[in-house]
Amino acid sequence: MNMFGAKTTAEEVLAGFDLQGKSFLVTGATSGIGRETARALMTHGANVIGTAKDASKAGEATAQIRQAAALGGGIWELIDLDLSSLANVRVAAEKLVKDGRKFDAIIANAGVMAPPLGRTADGFELQFGINHIGHFVFVNSIEPLLVDGGRLVVLSSQAHRGADVDLVDPNFDDHPYNAWTAYSQSKTANALFAVEFDKRHRARGVRAASVMPGNSLTNLPQYLSQETLQGLFATVGKARADAGLPPPELKEIPQAAATSVWAAVVANKDEIGGRYLEDCAVATVVDMANPFADGVRSYALDSAKAAQLWARTEELVRAAA
Repeated sequence: MNMFGAKTTAEEVLAGFDLQGKSFLVTGATSGIGRETARALMTHGANVIGTAKDASKAGEATAQIRQAAALGGGIWELIDLDLSSLANVRVAAEKLVKDGRKFDAIIANAGVMAPPLGRTADGFELQFGINHIGHFVFVNSIEPLLVDGGRLVVLSSQAHRGADVDLVDPNFDDHPYNAWTAYSQSKTANALFAVEFDKRHRARGVRAASVMPGNSLTNLPQYLSQETLQGLFATVGKARADAGLPPPELKEIPQAAATSVWAAVVANKDEIGGRYLEDCAVATVVDMANPFADGVRSYALDSAKAAQLWARTEELVRAAA
């Protein structure tokens, strides 16, 4: 029986675990859920490499992680990783591979949400490029560093329910840009990436899962005004009420980080492999039309679509080279 739930914190998930000698990589580790994920792991003795777009400017932001490292005895390191530039992604990955340190789990946490239309250095729509393609190239480049039996945790979102991935025009080159549709498809892509990665690497015991951390007030909605954010909460609340669902609840950041560390450390990896997780549990497949319901849409776990997205992503990356 799973003793954890929506209110569980990352610390509670890791209670009693000694992670000394274990190593983790967490992208986007200088704020929000990523920072709390790294801090909780280090409190229990883990070694953690975190990434930031500009590590030299993150000293104050990572003070809590450094304190946790001092108390837990693990080694903390922050490296540069700009997911909006594949050249930068490859440089970061090459350095890690050359260094040769192994990881028990990689947690692909970094992301961007609902910005105005923008392009990465390689011409991809910003959200698809950062949330999916940047992580796709980075994780696949450092995959040999995952220990046999290791884990990949990819942060998705409830927002995946808003849109499947458009394999024909994922970058909004030929149809009008909608920030929320773009965010939704990038989060579906995150889930599908985990499905296919899991299939490709389970032979050596490596399992991958995607995670819905829960709604929390982090820096993620930086492109949304307070008025827009309040309107979004109201829309979600009404949609859930109309479907007979309980009102949405915001999680504190330690609660939002719980499912990531549960997936990376605690859960049975063979039970979560290829699955979508929320509230420290495997989510139920729910295909009701309401985009604000709980659970995962079946298209986000479709193995055929996951393979197609993988092939399409490789094609896009080659074209951008």
